[in-house]
Amino acid sequence: MASSTTSTDVDAPRPLDVDNGVELEALLSVVPERVAAAVRAHDDEALLEIVLDLGRPPAIRYSSGELLLDESEVTEQELEYVVRQVSEFGEDNRAGIERTLHRISAIRNRRGRIVGLTLRAGRAVGGSAGVVRDLVESGRSILLLGRPGVGKTTMLREAARVLADELKKRVVIVDTSNEIGGDGDIPHPGVGRSRRMQVPRPELQHQVMIEAVENHMPEVIVIDEIGAALEAEAARTIAERGVQLIATAHGNTLNNLMQNPTLSDLIGGIESVTLGDDEARRRGTQKTVLERRSAPTFQSLVEIQSFSRVAVHEDIARTVDALLRGFDVEAEVRTVDDAGDVETVERLQLHGSPDGGTDETADESATTVPPAPGGPPRRILPFGVSRNRLEEAIESTRSAAEIVDSVRDADAVMTLRHYYRQRTGPLREAESRGVAVYVLRNNTVTQMEQSLLKMRSEGEEIDPLTAALREAEEAVAAVSFHGRQSVELAPQNAYIRRLQHELASRHGLTSASRGREPYRRITVAGGDRLPNRELPWDQRSSR
Repeated sequence: MASSTTSTDVDAPRPLDVDNGVELEALLSVVPERVAAAVRAHDDEALLEIVLDLGRPPAIRYSSGELLLDESEVTEQELEYVVRQVSEFGEDNRAGIERTLHRISAIRNRRGRIVGLTLRAGRAVGGSAGVVRDLVESGRSILLLGRPGVGKTTMLREAARVLADELKKRVVIVDTSNEIGGDGDIPHPGVGRSRRMQVPRPELQHQVMIEAVENHMPEVIVIDEIGAALEAEAARTIAERGVQLIATAHGNTLNNLMQNPTLSDLIGGIESVTLGDDEARRRGTQKTVLERRSAPTFQSLVEIQSFSRVAVHEDIARTVDALLRGFDVEAEVRTVDDAGDVETVERLQLHGSPDGGTDETADESATTVPPAPGGPPRRILPFGVSRNRLEEAIESTRSAAEIVDSVRDADAVMTLRHYYRQRTGPLREAESRGVAVYVLRNNTVTQMEQSLLKMRSEGEEIDPLTAALREAEEAVAAVSFHGRQSVELAPQNAYIRRLQHELASRHGLTSASRGREPYRRITVAGGDRLPNRELPWDQRSSR
């Protein structure tokens, strides 16, 4: 975006002007000379970390592996030498070197003495956000995922600079450990004109996030490492005020996030819903399914797979909905060249399942709908029923089934009452072979769908989540319709207990958790029969 005012040297966008070689020397200046000399003798441009552990040889880490520098052990004096030259360690045991992006992390013994240091080499890489620049410029809120060291913070920092310097946005960085803007009171040049708010303690990050919106009127807020429920809630509050969010979160893939009960709210949250009989039949699923609870905090999600490859989910709401219903979706996989320009774009197919899981395969063919989970694959012989209608029923119920032409190849036969009473050739042979026979009242798609669903449930292996929710449904029925005062359920983990609480609440019942982990369980009762009812889920630390 160009400014509407006359360009000056001050207003013109400035490219990233950081000498990473000079910055690396700042890191090497704080380590013992024998370590610095050894690092310089190797490929210092690819350096990730220097590791100094008391009583062990020093090591340097690259993306390709770890290299021991020599046989001499690290001494207490060498550790103290490093500690004296860096900034003060905070409560998160992290320190830095002023006006650089390097991070020094400490390992302490039981008495609080430092016995190990990890010195991570920080670098500002111009163009590192180019692979997702279209998303950044669109004004959409973007969530970045990826394993440690893959470049999430580097991309985050460059996105902040592009937004502030080139797009002229009011950008505020909430910097918990000074990883984005560097150590010291003056932000690193890598963030451009972005303003930076430091966080005194990690547990206060959510408060600073809200303060940034209330006090400084940002158009964009940049956050590193959303990892707690309060931070996820603060992010939602910010998004609801119309502020663009660019953030990273704990987790490597979308699948990790969907299975994380604390952070799944970032993509809309996942809750258990009980369907009516007709709707469950129409979908070809069990009555209790998982669905997205609300609008996602972030509109787009980027999985950073390596320094040169990312997978983009541009519309995260549509993606999550499709995966929860068991449909396939596609992510856009982008690879970049050394200059940061997008080199290739391909499609990555994600196979969804109603339990919230995903599977990934590279595939550029047309998307197909996978069978619904539940029960083994079936080979069905239609005898006296319409083959075309059976094919339609298999497709509509997404059953793992195929049509065969011989009893010898079948493990089920579908027929009508008239033929079954006569017990003609194929039916007599099916019974002698022990092949199941399903008898329909009439030759309709609806009858065939019901038989297919029956086949599925007969062979179904119930997963723990489904079994727990069924137990909760039975407890609800016992309290609501059969006069039971209360029903205690089997012990479950915190996520499943949350779903059981929500199910009881939807039926107007009271529920409370009791006991200690791993035997913590909930009790369902009617009305206000449980005086010690717990707080709502978002106010509980653990169920």
